[in-house]
Amino acid sequence: MIPRRNIKSMLKKAIAQPNYAFSAFTRRFKSYITYKFADGYSAPPETISLFLTAACNLRCKMCGQWGEDGSSFQLTTEELKERLSLDEAKRFIDEVKHFKPTWTMFGGEPMLHPQWTDIMAYIKANGMRVNIVTNGVFIEKNAEAIVKNKMDEIIFSLDGPEEQHDEIRAVKGTFGRAKKGLEKINKLKKEFNTKSPILHINTTLFEENYEKIDEIVQIAEELEVDHLNFHHLLFLGKEQFEAHDNIFRSLYGKTSPEWSGFVRDTLPKIDPEFLIKMRNKYQSRTKKPFVSFYPNFDDDEIRRYYKNFEFEPTSYANRCMSVWMTTYIFPDGSVRPYHSMNFVAGNIKQKTFGEIWNCEEYKAYRRYLQKNKKFPVCAKGCTEFYRY
Repeated sequence: MIPRRNIKSMLKKAIAQPNYAFSAFTRRFKSYITYKFADGYSAPPETISLFLTAACNLRCKMCGQWGEDGSSFQLTTEELKERLSLDEAKRFIDEVKHFKPTWTMFGGEPMLHPQWTDIMAYIKANGMRVNIVTNGVFIEKNAEAIVKNKMDEIIFSLDGPEEQHDEIRAVKGTFGRAKKGLEKINKLKKEFNTKSPILHINTTLFEENYEKIDEIVQIAEELEVDHLNFHHLLFLGKEQFEAHDNIFRSLYGKTSPEWSGFVRDTLPKIDPEFLIKMRNKYQSRTKKPFVSFYPNFDDDEIRRYYKNFEFEPTSYANRCMSVWMTTYIFPDGSVRPYHSMNFVAGNIKQKTFGEIWNCEEYKAYRRYLQKNKKFPVCAKGCTEFYRY
């Protein structure tokens, strides 16, 4: 179920990227058919998120991984050093390229992988789309490789005006370095007469920056980005976390420590009426950057989302379908349905992806979601829950 108010933004994206839009629709439709009728079996995923490293050079306050209560602080030194080698990444890319997935390079900070540009170039050389989610600090250093290889999209995280951004990221100079990187990308795009990569700013809304929306839009204009997305804060109550943890213990004999980074003792001090006002102000914007809010809740949903830990969406289908649509490959080669789900279906260093994607364990995981719709953490803790 796609909310009617989302159709306009979807059409904008389709007009800007028609080939990608058609390909994504086709693959999502195939996955939807298997979701409905294939008893846990799934068509190949539309997107593969390549988790290049768990390490990060910043300590952003609201981050579930490396924030003030982030779960990644529990990782060992050896776990932080893990990453696929270039040869391992190439073998995996060769194995799955026949179904042409879209690739998202993810972390941690993916640009900390010493050969990330080589992996990106290999994906592009094989005719596939590739995006990167980055804090932007290393863009300037890698700008030429990004533009020359025609990376499709950079998703850069921005928290506010310069002083505030640096304070939230806990490293002075972060804003300036990212700005120089994006400026260099724009300069090279003009020199090479190319529209790639699309520049996309993602701003997570939380207590310290949600009242700076107008200023963030202005910064996005100055940086000549194509899209600006305001992402509602992900947060969980202890009861949701514990309920999810109990399910995972009973089903898989494992805990879910990755979700602990989203747990809060109190609700965020965010005024939903202000967010509604800002969304209404920018939803009809017709010039770049195009502005969106994700998830694109209606007024009542925004109020309930921030005033309660428990939340049920009413304008979205209240179910997870992402495990039919996307998968995450971790730095150690393990295959998971989401980067915070402590469920491992297999490892690409030991089995082929085809064997893992529709193995009995993965199909059973999908059957559980088809029957139960979601886990307790999904509606308030997952970026994928509202995407499909």
